[in-house]
Amino acid sequence: MVKLSVVGILAGLDEEALTDVERHINRKNFSAGAQMIEPEADSSDVYLILSGRVRIVNYSLSGREITLEEIGAGGCVGQLSAIDGQPRSACVFAVDDTEVAILSPANFETVVKSHPSVGWNVIRELARIVRTSTRRIVDVSTLGANERVVAEIMRRAQQVSDDTGAAVLSPVPVHSEIAGRVSTSRETVARVMGSLGRKGLVNKVDNGLHVPDVRRLEEFLSESIH
Repeated sequence: MVKLSVVGILAGLDEEALTDVERHINRKNFSAGAQMIEPEADSSDVYLILSGRVRIVNYSLSGREITLEEIGAGGCVGQLSAIDGQPRSACVFAVDDTEVAILSPANFETVVKSHPSVGWNVIRELARIVRTSTRRIVDVSTLGANERVVAEIMRRAQQVSDDTGAAVLSPVPVHSEIAGRVSTSRETVARVMGSLGRKGLVNKVDNGLHVPDVRRLEEFLSESIH
C-alpha cells in the first residue's frame, strides 16, 4: 500500500498525523484513460495522487482539448471546488493506472484545520497554479505558436537539467499533449520538433528526448522572439 507521505501537501506530517489523515480518506484505483472528474460536475472531493499520473484538460468553444497540466504521484487535484464549493472547472483523466486517496470536502476541511502545515502547503500549491496560469496567458498573448512549443520544451528541460546543462525528457513528450498545452496543432508541434532536431537542439534517445544544452535552447528561443 502506497504511503500518504508521498503527497506533497502532507509533507512534514509525522506518522501519528498521517495515521489521522488515513482515517479520513478512501483509496481508489483508476485505469489508464479513465475519467476521474467531469467538468461542471457538482462533486467537490479532493484527489491525492499516490501513484500514476493524471491530465487536467479543458475545452474551447470549438471543442479543442486544451491540456492545462499533467500531475504525477505526490500531487493533488480538486482542491478548488472543495474550497469554494463551485462546480468543477476542468476535466481530469488518468494517463496511467493511477491510485488516489479521496478526501470529501468536509474531511478535507477537517484535515486542514487539524494540521495547519497542510493548509500552508495547499496555499503554496494554489500559488503555483496561479503562477503557471499567468505564464500561459502571457505566452499565448505574446508568443507565436512555434515559439510557444519551444518555450514548453525549454521549461520542461530546465526542470530536469543536470550539472552539465543537459536534460532528458522521459518519456518523449507526445505531440498531441504539447499541442493541447500550448494551444496549437499537432502538425505545428511536429514541424517545430523536426526543426529543433535538425539544428541539434534536441534528439531522441532510448530513454526520452535529449536536450544537449538547455542554455542554447533558451538562446534560440530568445533569438526567435526578437
